[in-house]
Amino acid sequence: MKINEAVLQSHNTFLPRHIGINETERDEMLKTMGCDSLEQLLDETIPENIRLSKPLNLPDGMDEFHYLEELRNIAKKNKVYRSYIGLGYYDCVTPPVLLRNIFENPGWYTSYTPYQAEISQGRQEALLIYQTMVSDLTGLEIANASLLDEATAAAEAMSMCYRLRSKELVKRDARVFFVSDKCFPQTIDVVLSRAESWEIEVKVGDVHTLSPDDELFGVLLQYPDVNGNVEDYSELIARIQQTGAKVVVAADLLSLTLLKSPGEMGADVAVGSTQRFGVPMGYGGPHAAYYATREENKRQVPGRLIGISIDRLGNPGYRMSLQTREQHIRREKATSNICTAQSLLAIMAAMYAVYHGPDGLKRIAERIHALAYILSDKLTELGCQQLNPTFFDTIHIRLPETTATGNIRQQAEAAGMNFRYINERELSISLDETTTLEDLQDILGVFAATLNVEAPGLSVKSVTGMEIPEYPKELKRTTDFLTHPVFHEYRTETKMMRYLKYLENKDLSLTHSMIPLGSCTMKLNSATEMLPVTWPEFSRLHPFVPLEQAEGYQQLIRELEDMLCEITGFAAVSFQPNSGAQGEYTGMRVIRAYHLDRGEPHRNVVLIPSSAHGTNPASGVMAGMKVIIVKCDAEGNIDVEDLKAKAEQYRDSLAALMVTYPSTHGVFEEAIQEICQIVHECGGQVYMDGANMNAQVGLTNPAIIGADVCHLNLHKTFSIPHGGGGPGMGPIAVAEHLKPYLPRHPLVEVGGEKGIHAVSATPWGSASILPISHAYIKLLGKRGVTEATEYAILNANYIKARLEKYYPVLYTGKHGRNAHELIFDCRPFKQSAGVEVEDIAKRLMDYGFHAPTISFPVAGTMMVEPTESESKDELDRFCDALISIYHEIEEIAEGKADPQDNVLKNAPHTIQEVLSDEWPHSYSREKAAYPLPYLRKNKFWPSVARIDNVYGDRNLVCTLTAQKNMVSTK
Repeated sequence: MKINEAVLQSHNTFLPRHIGINETERDEMLKTMGCDSLEQLLDETIPENIRLSKPLNLPDGMDEFHYLEELRNIAKKNKVYRSYIGLGYYDCVTPPVLLRNIFENPGWYTSYTPYQAEISQGRQEALLIYQTMVSDLTGLEIANASLLDEATAAAEAMSMCYRLRSKELVKRDARVFFVSDKCFPQTIDVVLSRAESWEIEVKVGDVHTLSPDDELFGVLLQYPDVNGNVEDYSELIARIQQTGAKVVVAADLLSLTLLKSPGEMGADVAVGSTQRFGVPMGYGGPHAAYYATREENKRQVPGRLIGISIDRLGNPGYRMSLQTREQHIRREKATSNICTAQSLLAIMAAMYAVYHGPDGLKRIAERIHALAYILSDKLTELGCQQLNPTFFDTIHIRLPETTATGNIRQQAEAAGMNFRYINERELSISLDETTTLEDLQDILGVFAATLNVEAPGLSVKSVTGMEIPEYPKELKRTTDFLTHPVFHEYRTETKMMRYLKYLENKDLSLTHSMIPLGSCTMKLNSATEMLPVTWPEFSRLHPFVPLEQAEGYQQLIRELEDMLCEITGFAAVSFQPNSGAQGEYTGMRVIRAYHLDRGEPHRNVVLIPSSAHGTNPASGVMAGMKVIIVKCDAEGNIDVEDLKAKAEQYRDSLAALMVTYPSTHGVFEEAIQEICQIVHECGGQVYMDGANMNAQVGLTNPAIIGADVCHLNLHKTFSIPHGGGGPGMGPIAVAEHLKPYLPRHPLVEVGGEKGIHAVSATPWGSASILPISHAYIKLLGKRGVTEATEYAILNANYIKARLEKYYPVLYTGKHGRNAHELIFDCRPFKQSAGVEVEDIAKRLMDYGFHAPTISFPVAGTMMVEPTESESKDELDRFCDALISIYHEIEEIAEGKADPQDNVLKNAPHTIQEVLSDEWPHSYSREKAAYPLPYLRKNKFWPSVARIDNVYGDRNLVCTLTAQKNMVSTK
């Protein structure tokens, strides 16, 4: 063998691992669709005037081994000090059984939001446990299945209080929301951001001087407060509510194992973070925020509610309840724009509670409180003053006049620890689950060295017998919590492991088959991309550490920003938004700030095509815009004449156009540059929804089409997994003229010089999952990210070629091609056979597939997006399944199958039904369960039959306490 360049190249390249099609299969697929080459397909799909003229200026792709080596060196630049900063972020212990079996398990993190209830019973059970945990601890009846972070949860609570104003308050035009100055600063800033859009006046001040008046509609309190002080708000809450105003309490969930709950105090809403329930700080996220309220407010709750219903056979099952509140149905009238939440992290927190149980959680809380008391006592001995009369985990220290916090900080950072510095004389110290007596000794050493005194010695023996004062009667928790058997059963790792596997096995994920959801981009989330997320250098950093302690993160964020700017053609990126919907909201707020700065506050109209994602109109309203809908023509494109007319009609007040590109109809619209020009000529900006960016990367970009700002779904195009409904990341990229308005943050210098208030709690959003997208781009390189786009388009058009004679394709481009997704029209089947698109979706479960997106953007249709990661074998299996279903529909239409008792109307079929003694159906068991041969080798069984949605909404049950027999504990 002669040595040549090919021999020396690394064999461990990532591109062929990521893309599912080889060259031979590619050529076969092109032949099927009547194309001579991939380039011909692309020319027939993407308008020539928006094609990039040169390759992306990105590095070449790396092999996996050397990428991880490079990232290790970046990670080492982060300094993982002991964090006592607090402010809602605390170090914690992630039980390895949860880390391995949930957080690092593709069976959990590659599933989608549970819109198809029958194949997502496991994570819905886990989320119902989460809701029960939150409801029990907060003392409120209804809890949702998570929000993005504590700060945005507080903003959502303010919005709900505003919507719930009584007729009297509306008549008085009550617009004041009072925020305690003892709330976390990041929460205050995010609330201010949301309030600006709705013309709500936020007053920040001392709650003890609050005098409720006619203008007040709501109040936000922190419990324990920002400095750690704990007080009973019961009387204050009652006094506020007498005026008709609502009260929101942002509460530390772990503290509620010891302290009186917000519900018992009379609060209307409780919000907060579940981060310290086993989820690493991760330099800011992701973490699940909780949101709980009273029963009467259930139809105003933002986000998802998991509820209990029954299936076709009368068995209990879980589903997402009251979906008519949400953006995908209510659009501009939705309670919130939230879509992606923090499902995976909510499940982590729930299982942390299951593993520890109420007694274990209480022991953890009592230990933290005991350590805080010891530290308070010993610092007082050193001459410091502890200012909190009552506290949980955080002590508020005033230093002697002889020293300043700057001196303490110097000693502390030299010793590898961070405190929260309030002013020149005061600081706070927040302890957590990881804190030990040795840590306290080190803290005392820092203070002793600064004060030039001897540190008291600490040992188990020296503190044994210390009396910790009881909480006052009015503050002490006396009610039980987590009483359901599920919180008492799983104490050993063996039992916990088996329970998690039992739940996982109920859910269909990418570990089973392709998930062809349109506008969702369920591509490979590779192991190499995922590994760094749990490295301690990334996972254990507090979001508000000094920047010099996060140099690794800063380098990674800069590199990722540069790569995303190159891909989008834009000038700058903000990573603050935690989801695509939040990115939309942020982009619209940036546009609003731009107009205000130019002296055009009257520009508040946003044009949105009728085909837009539901989040678009919901985000427009949330940003304070007036939504005007633009028609689509018979070909599914934006009706340019209608756009012209409406842009001209609202010329003086036009703020923006929100447009998805390629469109949600799966087409690259030829007139996109003209559309953007029309808006610009009328004084508006163009916001591009980046949900379909997987059809653009390397071939075109938002800047070329004429957009000014876009969001990017890193959990779609750039490989962050969907996690069963979150986490996500929705950074926005902006043109140069919008760069000054990017969101700032009250605690870390970030954003533009004229930046809007923060939109999420931390400067870079869910920073710990940014390494996934960094890895994706670095591993694929300039050629690979472009090939990913090309093969995504190839796969979609191959599915079209195989299925279009069975299922009409609703919209195509002028050459009969589609982008990376396409819409099949299933409406004719209703007329011919009485078959709804939902019947097809449920029948696909019997074939082992998750349904495509159904009835969006057109009712009665399926939107299919295969992504570049699927093999030809898998694409063919999916097509074979749909062709088989077509023939099943034909049997009904021809009278060969009963119009009601058939495989579609009764789908999905469970193993219990197929194996039952009685079989009442007019078709065979084999036809129900094994319609195609491949299923005999590998069959995924839905764990319940079709769920009754109407029953679930009419009989709303959102916690386990009302249905104790629902969750198996054996």
